[in-house]
Amino acid sequence: MITTRQLFGTDGIRGIAGEFPLTTESTFLIGRALGHSLAKTNPTPRVVIGQDTRESSGWIADRVALGLMSANVEVRSAGVITTPGIAYLARSQKFHAGVVISASHNPWTDNGIKVFSGDGFKLPDARELAIEEEIFACLRSPDSHPEPSLKPSPTLPGEHSLRRAYIDWLAKNISTDLSGLRVLIDCANGAAAAEAPELFRALRIQADIIYSAPNGKNINEGCGALHPETTARKIAGSKGRFDLGVTFDGDADRALFSDGFGRVVNGDGILLLAARDMKSRDLLRADTVVATTMSNMGLEIALRDSGIRMSRANVGDKYVLEEMIKTGATLGGEQSGHIIFRDGEATTGDGLLTALRVMDVIARTGRSLAELTEDLKVFPQRIQNIRVREKIPFDQVPEIRGAIKSAERELNGNGRVVVRYSGTELLARVMVEAESEEKMNALTDGIAGKIKAALGS
Repeated sequence: MITTRQLFGTDGIRGIAGEFPLTTESTFLIGRALGHSLAKTNPTPRVVIGQDTRESSGWIADRVALGLMSANVEVRSAGVITTPGIAYLARSQKFHAGVVISASHNPWTDNGIKVFSGDGFKLPDARELAIEEEIFACLRSPDSHPEPSLKPSPTLPGEHSLRRAYIDWLAKNISTDLSGLRVLIDCANGAAAAEAPELFRALRIQADIIYSAPNGKNINEGCGALHPETTARKIAGSKGRFDLGVTFDGDADRALFSDGFGRVVNGDGILLLAARDMKSRDLLRADTVVATTMSNMGLEIALRDSGIRMSRANVGDKYVLEEMIKTGATLGGEQSGHIIFRDGEATTGDGLLTALRVMDVIARTGRSLAELTEDLKVFPQRIQNIRVREKIPFDQVPEIRGAIKSAERELNGNGRVVVRYSGTELLARVMVEAESEEKMNALTDGIAGKIKAALGS
């Protein structure tokens, strides 16, 4: 039995390619429903579509495009391009929407559909719900909404001019000479492989690019933002050859870093160095940074020491952006590497832009990434994922609720407990920060054990 509001999660629609909601039928219906939604306010809607490097991305893009065209929407394809690249094109080239076929950091067998409005922001919840309602209505009564005879599905050629426009915009964001920097770039065998080499050549950055040979099945495999230690180890063994390393995820909307000593610098470290730099240049509105419940207490303390307030939003760059818009903040992000700069035109996290902004700070200040983040004293933190069979609210399961409250009493303000469900997978995530690793591990294992016993798959 299909019920409403189960397609769009915190980052679009996601699932296993070939299974609902990513079948040939449902992806066509998603495109058509989006087309009908756009036609309500635009007599001649235009949509730009892009994809990552997964084996399934091509046919899913074709089916979504077919659905859009069945609703009389003009569709143009940017081919393989980053998620923020589509957001930029949607807003800068007067498209009414942008669609990205990607499952970001998920395995190659997964895929997803992300939708941006013509202003470059992700669709509001009300628009997503309306699209879902049409899709489910069609699935319940397929004979009343027959698929038009536009077969075979169109394979739209990716237009390099669209990708080039995005690369040019990124390059224009930086006026500092970056040619002295030596950088190791990990493209995760994903979308960044289509733009990063051209971008860094244009800025004369001395970049060695790795994991940039996608074959449809190797996206995120032992590389990229899920495995920043891979790049960090290469830098540690390079005997000072590189100033820093950058690792993107599959659709390059986030980035993690390695300093010149081979130490991983996550989103918290990037928020710290960016916030201080922006504050020094009067670009940090209200001296405020928006982070999430997952950001380490050490970041909050380091920012406070610099006269900067940290506000916490729910996990998900969508919620970070909502809080930024509400408060007027010009910088926000997540520990996972989604960094949003609102002192310019960006409307979403952009790994390539984040990499350039970090390099810009290093080049202008003459300080290394290690120096810029050296006073970030990180509380021991552990995150454990538990696969679950269903997402029952934790406060409705007495043994889980009791374990969380017991851990919070034991920490007594000298640490944090965050327990939440993944927005894109059947996973529960337990995060504990404590002053000692022993206490951190004991509390994490205790809560995780209760979740596994009650809800484990």
